[in-house]
Amino acid sequence: MKKKVIVSVSNDLITDNRVDKTCNTLVDAGYDVHLIGRLKRNSPPMNSRLYSYTRLRLCFYSSFFFYADLNIRLFFKLLFSKQDILWANDLDTLPANYLVSKIKNKPIIYDSHEHFTEVPELKYNKFAKWFWKRIEKRIVPNLKNVITVSNPIAEYFKKEYNVDSIIVRNCPRKDIIRKTKTKQDLNMPDKPILIWQGGGCNIERGMEELVESMQWIDAYLYIIGDGDVYSKLKNLAVSFAVRDKISFVPRIPFEDMMQYTFNADIGLSLDKGTNQNYSISLPNKLFEYIHAEIPFIITPLSEIKSVVETLNVCDFLVNHHPANIANQINSLLNDKDKRKFYSENSKKVKQILCWEEEQKKIIDLLSNI
Repeated sequence: MKKKVIVSVSNDLITDNRVDKTCNTLVDAGYDVHLIGRLKRNSPPMNSRLYSYTRLRLCFYSSFFFYADLNIRLFFKLLFSKQDILWANDLDTLPANYLVSKIKNKPIIYDSHEHFTEVPELKYNKFAKWFWKRIEKRIVPNLKNVITVSNPIAEYFKKEYNVDSIIVRNCPRKDIIRKTKTKQDLNMPDKPILIWQGGGCNIERGMEELVESMQWIDAYLYIIGDGDVYSKLKNLAVSFAVRDKISFVPRIPFEDMMQYTFNADIGLSLDKGTNQNYSISLPNKLFEYIHAEIPFIITPLSEIKSVVETLNVCDFLVNHHPANIANQINSLLNDKDKRKFYSENSKKVKQILCWEEEQKKIIDLLSNI
C-alpha cells in the first residue's frame, strides 16, 4: 500500500510551480499525494494534476486573521485525514503541521522557500515580524527534515537553530515546457518584447522603476502576476504615459505563463537588496529565463551572482535608477549578437540547472524517513 504525503501551502496552488514539481516527484517516487492550499475570490480554476488537492475557503484574506484562519482549518483538516508524512511549505503552514505531527507522531518535512521572517511585507510590521520569529524559534529547532532553496538560508538555520537542511533549487524540469504558441497566437505586438514574470508584484522588486523606465524604451512590457503593488503599477503606467506599452497579465498557470516568456526578447528580474530575504534570494525566474533560452537582466545579489556569474547568460543591473534601467535594456535590445550568445549558452546550461538533478535530494531525504 502506498504511503500518503499531505503537502500544505498557503497560496491558491494554481501558479506555485515548485510545489507542483515537488508533488509530481513524490508521485513518481510511489507516494499517494494530496495537496492542500486555499481558494481566493479570484482564483482561476485548477489545471489537471497527477495528484489530488483541496482548496480551503477562508473567511479572511490578509493580516493576522488570515494566518489564524488558515492554520486552524489546516490543523483540523490534517488531524482528521490519514497521512504517513506531513509536508509544510513555508513558515505560515508550519504551526498546524507541527502540532498534528506531534499529536499523531508523524514525520514532518519543512520546505522553506524563502527567509520568511525577513520578507519585505514584514519589514514595516514589527508585531508580525516578532510573532513569526517566535513561531520559528519555537518549532524549527525541533525539526529533523528541513529543505530550503539557497545556501544563505541553510546557513541561517544552522547558525540560528543548529538545524541542518538540504538545498533544493527551484529549477524547471528539463524540456517539460515547450513553445507551442507564437506572438500572433498570444496577440503580442510586433515590437521587441520585455517580460517580468512568475513572482509577486510586491514592494522592493524594482517594478515601480521599471514602469517609469518604459518612457525611454521602444518595446512592449508584459508584467505577469499580482501582488501588493499591482494596482499601483497600473496607476504609475498611466502617470508616466506608458500604459499603451505595458500589458498586465493576471496570474495564470505556469505552462501558459511560459508561452509569453518563450516569445520575449529580454527577461527582467530587478529585486533590490534592501531586505534580507531578497538579498539572499535565488529567484525562480532566473532558471525559467534560462530554460526559455532568452537573455535577461538581473540584479547581482549574492546568490544570483554566484550561480550565473560565469555562465554568460545575462547582464547584471548596475543600479535601479529608471534612466539606467532604460539604458541597459536598450543596449541589450540593440546588441543582437550578445543576445544570441546568451541564448546559446542558456541552451547548454539548462541541461544541468534542472529539476531532474535537484529532485534527487528529495528522494534521498525520503529514503531516510
